[in-house]
Amino acid sequence: KTDPTSVGEAKEQFYFERTVFLRCVANSNPPVHYTWRRGREALTQGSDSGVEIYEPFFTQGETKILKLKNLRPQDYAEYTCISSVRNVCGIGDKSAHFSLNNRTAPPSIKLLLDDPLVVNPGETITLVCVASGGDPPPTLRWVRPGGEELPRRSVINGGTLTIPAVTVDDGGAYSCMASNNVGNPAKKSTTILVRGLRKGRFWITPDPYHNDDNIQIGREVKISCQVEATPPEELQFSWLKNGRPLRSSERMVITHTDTDVSPGTTNLDIIDLKFTDFGTYTCVASLRNGGTPEISIDVNISSTTVPPELTVPRGRSHLIAQEGDTVDLQCLVSGKPKPIILWSRVEESGGAAAAAVALMPDGSAETESYDGVLRISNLTREMSGTYRCQTSQYNGFNVKPREALIQLVVQFPPTVEPVYTEIRQALGRAFSLTCRLLRAHPARLLRYEWKLGSRLLTVGQFSDQRDDTNYLVRALNREGYGEYTCDITNEAGAGRCTFLVTGKAYAPEFYYDTYSALWENQPRVYGFKLQWTQMEPNAVDRILAYRLGIRQMGQSRWWEQEIPMEGTIQKGELLTYNLTKLVKPDSYLVRLTPITRYGEGDATERIITYSAPVNPHLREFRCGFEDEAMCLFSQDKTDEFDWTRHSAATRDTKYTPNTGPSSDHTGSKQGFYMYIETSRPRLDGDKARLLSPIFNMNSKSSSSSSSATNNPTYCFAFYYHMYGKHIGALNVFLRQKGQTVSDTSVWSLTGNQGDRWRQAKVNIHPTTAFQMMMEGVRGSGIEGDIAIDDVTIEEGECKDPPPKSLILHISLI
Repeated sequence: KTDPTSVGEAKEQFYFERTVFLRCVANSNPPVHYTWRRGREALTQGSDSGVEIYEPFFTQGETKILKLKNLRPQDYAEYTCISSVRNVCGIGDKSAHFSLNNRTAPPSIKLLLDDPLVVNPGETITLVCVASGGDPPPTLRWVRPGGEELPRRSVINGGTLTIPAVTVDDGGAYSCMASNNVGNPAKKSTTILVRGLRKGRFWITPDPYHNDDNIQIGREVKISCQVEATPPEELQFSWLKNGRPLRSSERMVITHTDTDVSPGTTNLDIIDLKFTDFGTYTCVASLRNGGTPEISIDVNISSTTVPPELTVPRGRSHLIAQEGDTVDLQCLVSGKPKPIILWSRVEESGGAAAAAVALMPDGSAETESYDGVLRISNLTREMSGTYRCQTSQYNGFNVKPREALIQLVVQFPPTVEPVYTEIRQALGRAFSLTCRLLRAHPARLLRYEWKLGSRLLTVGQFSDQRDDTNYLVRALNREGYGEYTCDITNEAGAGRCTFLVTGKAYAPEFYYDTYSALWENQPRVYGFKLQWTQMEPNAVDRILAYRLGIRQMGQSRWWEQEIPMEGTIQKGELLTYNLTKLVKPDSYLVRLTPITRYGEGDATERIITYSAPVNPHLREFRCGFEDEAMCLFSQDKTDEFDWTRHSAATRDTKYTPNTGPSSDHTGSKQGFYMYIETSRPRLDGDKARLLSPIFNMNSKSSSSSSSATNNPTYCFAFYYHMYGKHIGALNVFLRQKGQTVSDTSVWSLTGNQGDRWRQAKVNIHPTTAFQMMMEGVRGSGIEGDIAIDDVTIEEGECKDPPPKSLILHISLI
């Protein structure tokens, strides 16, 4: 079966040198078959010396490349790539077009704006991108890096992007992309800087030269302020003491960091602190060119300024909660000024319990909190673990962080397997059901309870060593069918395994690969040979019969009958039933349901469709062996072995690499052909015969006279590949179906003919209904694989018999 997902739109790309590559890309399942055309002319590998067609090795069938070597005038043309899955599941072909001329060129663009573009919040900005080259004319679009969306308010008109009332969030990089499917897309980028100040914060550093966390008279104190600015070079700071401007002096030293080292920081060093230095210090940040409000930060320095302390309330350092709950983790912080609390997780890893970083419940590495409380809602088991609260240096003292740990345990009900499973069993058999515990917290005091429907079967408790519980049915009786449940419980809840025990037979599986399933025995009706195998026939009681339902498509009435089964059906055994008196040309829906003494099993349906027989009056017949029915070719039952249908994409050549074709005759690795496999157990002289369908004579051409002049001539043609040092013989016979069957040899060839496909054509003169027989004879060793492809029969004499050189035949099958 095939499971097509989608045939993606084909795309072409074209690189302008003296040599040009046209790339055709399609994503699909099953793999696509590609066809290239120049104007109306089909291009195949070898049909034009200036053209090569190949698949890049790494794309595995998704991409096909047409290479035009050393451009010639005739190469400037319209090209079409057609991708086809041969109508699998009703998916039609898709095509892409490309026009190649001497002006074709990849795109180039230029931006008409400053870089970077510095703007104030609320302004309207316009980014202009124009194409400066490229044929066909490129399409322009604006994108942001990492696939980020453009601002919602933005308006796009061709290459012009307008953003009204710009905000700080709109800042960043913007790129203009130009594409015309020629060469690589062109890309140019610019950066928008929206003026603004963000994240004002401060910290106090007590005397850095003495190991003391307190502020003392006569010692040094440093106040630092930090602000993020856009653009950073416009940032400027000023200091106030008790609302009055402060200038740098010998005892009050003001320094600023280099704004290139973002974010900008200013420091006020108070050397030899005096009582008169107590007060409110304000650092003010602004941008040189204005356009945004300034930020001011107040810092109080007084005799009550003390470093922080951090504790966890009594009884709150070990918390137990259940999945789905909300829990508050709390750390009490004292100190003036009161610092921000940073929460993070500590993950014990390995035996050495080395602390590794684990993410917080919201996905961040750490979370800020101003009141020392971390609230976690909708708890999950993954949130169990150790949480750390610690003081931040920002908005407080720049001293060694104080920290405390809280252990959180999240209890959850048992997780079990299998959650649901169906078990099919015959009556009288013994079987056991197993419910397995995967995880639970708490993992102690676990109980289990087995039921059949609402009837209690058994209860018990898990020991520390066991992680599963079994229930044994010694001999299944009719009351034993039904739904068995096993509940494993702990304090947090229960996990349930469910088993549906049934005696239903599995579904039959239809067999689709019979070439002669359809036949005609009367003018208005047809017959069909229904074939199927039974899935797992020994899992349940013996199948006594099948209920066959048949319904004409478009009608609602079903006809039903039973097909009795004698004996036991084996796994893989092919079962058949002949349907007769089906009305031409209607289709029918057929349903097959196995029946055991338990009752009905799972049914399977398929549609049977009438197809008229191939060429009842022969005018023209073609076969490339692309479908599994092989155009109703059949294997002769009296030969020693069979021809094999194959494609190069699936053929394993590791045993005999120096023989057989590397593709079908059209050059396709996916295309099919027929060949004889000469590896063991084949012997010298073994024959494989392939028979064409039977062709009636054309009624207009045949007359009562049997003279050869009134009998039509047909041209029988095919491609053959005879490569390998042990090639035997390929023989072609005309088999005529008169009162007796006669075989006449019409063509024969022996020995190695080289690693290439050649065409044979021969005139045949049948006088009655006939078929063609292709006979492959095995040579003296294993390097003797003979292949045939693209067989045709046409009314009339053969035209242009092939010369000795290779003929390449364009086939769009």
